[in-house]
Amino acid sequence: MFTGNRNRCLALLVFAALALLVLVWERPLAQQSSESSQDKSRARRISDTQKPEPSPRPTPRLKDEMPQDSDEVVRVETNLTNIFFTAADKNKRFISSLKKEDVRVLEDGQVQDLFTFQQNIDLPLSAAILIDCSASEERTLPDEKAAARSFLEDVLRPAKDEAAIVSFTGEVTLEQGFTGSLERLRRAIDRVAFVPPSGYIGGGIVVGGTPPISDTNQALAGSTAIWDAVWATSNELLQDSADNARRAIILLTDGEDTVSQVKMRDAIERAQKADALVYTIGIGDSYNFGINEGALRKIAEQTGGRAYFPHSERELRDAFAQIQRDLREQYLVAYSPSNKARDGSYRRIQIEVTNPELRKQLKLNYRPGYFAKTPAAGTPSKK
Repeated sequence: MFTGNRNRCLALLVFAALALLVLVWERPLAQQSSESSQDKSRARRISDTQKPEPSPRPTPRLKDEMPQDSDEVVRVETNLTNIFFTAADKNKRFISSLKKEDVRVLEDGQVQDLFTFQQNIDLPLSAAILIDCSASEERTLPDEKAAARSFLEDVLRPAKDEAAIVSFTGEVTLEQGFTGSLERLRRAIDRVAFVPPSGYIGGGIVVGGTPPISDTNQALAGSTAIWDAVWATSNELLQDSADNARRAIILLTDGEDTVSQVKMRDAIERAQKADALVYTIGIGDSYNFGINEGALRKIAEQTGGRAYFPHSERELRDAFAQIQRDLREQYLVAYSPSNKARDGSYRRIQIEVTNPELRKQLKLNYRPGYFAKTPAAGTPSKK
């Protein structure tokens, strides 16, 4: 009997020990499971906040429900000034063999210490194509659209570059915000069309008639707001694109502005503040309207771009090919300005070739200056 009781006691002790072991093991597992569940929940919430917002759009008039396909961009504050430039010889052949010691950079006459010097840089590209579809472009518009499509097909790299399409007459219309989708861009270019105003008989001539009430764009089809289009694109689209991207505006127009609310100098300044290179392609009905080469050269030179004046479809495609090379075969220099004031002032840039053997052979193309950042402009933001 005693032996039986002792056996029962031993059995109870063993059972109690096993129960204690189970409790000890189950508690940390439950904690791990709970923590894992919390981590997964936290990860889902973070992911939910990282959805890209729609791209900014030019003003004053926009088309509704435009397809967008842009990734979230995180802008990081930096004190470095980035300057892109190209080097070409007398035969306009690109030179890609320059070294850091071959050049020096001056800001307001003061030599700057270069932090970065890179050749043939492979940065993302943000390009906005602005297409004048007023009456002066009626004859050349199909060629412009075909050349723009070919350019995008050649220059855009999947998951790296992006482009936007903007059309303008007397109003500015965003046809497609920044996207890397060639199909979306093709459809946007296809939508660009000349819409004749009421009473239009061709050659820029409008006879008496009643403008349609439902479509104000028809009433403005004979007018052109070039500088409004450049200003709006720089201010609303390119200003908030990624800091590490090359920004470019490709402007197809005859250069004859008639109704812009902003002046050309304001459009140039806004493009400079957006660090955008403006490439102008002077094209249109030169017989009836003429081409303002002076204005197109000025905005290109002031922003570090180039001006082209093609006389045929082949020359138009050559101009786009040259722009593509310009954007791909650039040098990048970066420096921390010796003038640390964040006052928004304009700083003049000069890049000199110090190598005496190359100095007389090369022509450098770059923007002649930039606007210093201000505290408000330098704060990190998300798009």
